[in-house]
This record gives sequence, structure tokens and C-alpha cells, in this order.
Amino acid sequence: MPRHCLTLDLKDDATAIAEYKRYHVKIWPEITKSLYDAGVTEMEIYLLGKRLFMIMDVNDDFSFAKKAQMDAANPKVQEWEKIMSGFQGSLPESSPEWRWVPMERVFHLAEQ
Repeated sequence: MPRHCLTLDLKDDATAIAEYKRYHVKIWPEITKSLYDAGVTEMEIYLLGKRLFMIMDVNDDFSFAKKAQMDAANPKVQEWEKIMSGFQGSLPESSPEWRWVPMERVFHLAEQ
């Protein structure tokens, strides 16, 4: 099963960070459905300071392009993304269409 690890910075604002965390205590059911529909089988997000780290396990049919196309056609996802963008900063490596930046795996214990 493919895995993607991504990173993103939140705005350096304690109130915004707390609000971001509050939204993620129980995300909207439409967002959960959109993730599953796109082929995401599991997702976790971790926070250190303002840095977020996402682990996303996906099925073999998943693609970021397909997910982006599905998200663009989903008004609830667009609403969610607009709210989240108010909390999120950007990294130099991010793009206007995708704030989350894929990370490079540099170590894997099983390959040693």
C-alpha cells in the first residue's frame, strides 16, 4: 500500500493553531467521505510548534491529480479548504494549488 508523507507550516499564531486543532478533533463527514472516495485509506497529522506532518496511506488507484480534480468539483471540500487556508502558511517548496509539500524518505529500517 503506497504511503505519502507531507509537511506544511501553520501560521505562527497560537489562536490559529488552536482553532486548526479544534477543527481536526472531528472533521466534517463530507471531508472524510471525500478522502475515502479519492483512495485515502488512512491519514494522520502530527504537530510540532507550527510544523504539520501528514502520513497518508492510499490504495493503488490514488493519485494527487485525481484527488485535486475530485476536490475541485466538491463544494464542501472547497469550503473546508478555504477555512483551512486561513490557518495555514506556506513553505518555499509549496505551490499555489497544493500547500502540503511531499517529503523525501531518507531512511527505512526494513531496507537495512
